[in-house]
Amino acid sequence: MTFEADLTTLLKTLCQQVYPDVAPVSTPKPYITYQFLGGRALRWLDLTASDKRHTLLQVNCWAATRLAANQLARQVEDALCAATVFKAWPDAEPIGTHDGITLPDTPDGLYGCIQDFGVYSART
Repeated sequence: MTFEADLTTLLKTLCQQVYPDVAPVSTPKPYITYQFLGGRALRWLDLTASDKRHTLLQVNCWAATRLAANQLARQVEDALCAATVFKAWPDAEPIGTHDGITLPDTPDGLYGCIQDFGVYSART
């Protein structure tokens, strides 16, 4: 499997709603989104590609309350760090955020936790 497929499979053990980049507007809470923010290019001295890749990964946990977003973010951190199909570590503590957009299904907006991770995985 690819890193993205492994990541999605792992995150879905914590929350069934997992999306790359953004979730559809009508997605029920809680849900997780993730983005790849680049990473270190891994090349040998002869400039051939390594069999590994480094990814800077941002994981965003969204929920109806601050507490629920924080709890989901801690579960994500623990699961990523315990993963065996790739090696992940948090680059920093989560950042709290609030999306104050009021929609019919989100009258109080969304509470979020955003956390960045470094990840080494197989190059696929």
